[in-house]
Amino acid sequence: MEQVALDGVDKAILRALQEEGDISQARLAERVGASAASCWRRIAKLEQAGVLGKTVRLVDPDAVGKGLNVFCQVRMKSHDPAARHDFELFINSHREVLECYSMSGEWDYLIRAVVGDVREYETLLMRGILTHDAVLTSSSHFALKAVKYTTALPT
Repeated sequence: MEQVALDGVDKAILRALQEEGDISQARLAERVGASAASCWRRIAKLEQAGVLGKTVRLVDPDAVGKGLNVFCQVRMKSHDPAARHDFELFINSHREVLECYSMSGEWDYLIRAVVGDVREYETLLMRGILTHDAVLTSSSHFALKAVKYTTALPT
């Protein structure tokens, strides 16, 4: 994707929308110092350019019994493209896996899973991740607390 040139108003709009995705057009316009019509046009342009994706609501993990964050590093048996592709499809099929990154360095993948408790994670690990044909080994790390968590990108 090609980088999009953003001016100060565009950046202000992005900051505001990342903080409050359901902000009204009138409030947004007031906050960024532009007219509501101008904000609407800019948002449409940012959506069309792929800068703004779908609108979602964040759910409090503790409120729904999914407050345990686990980071799992995975080492593959080989770097065969077909095996990696199959593993990535496998990971995408598990809803408790919120993020998965292909990594440089000692480990091949870093996974962030959100579960209700250690037993639920054990099931994912022992009956899922470690049973996959392409996986050699893994190392799991349980988050004790979130020191910083944000979904907002700096603009």
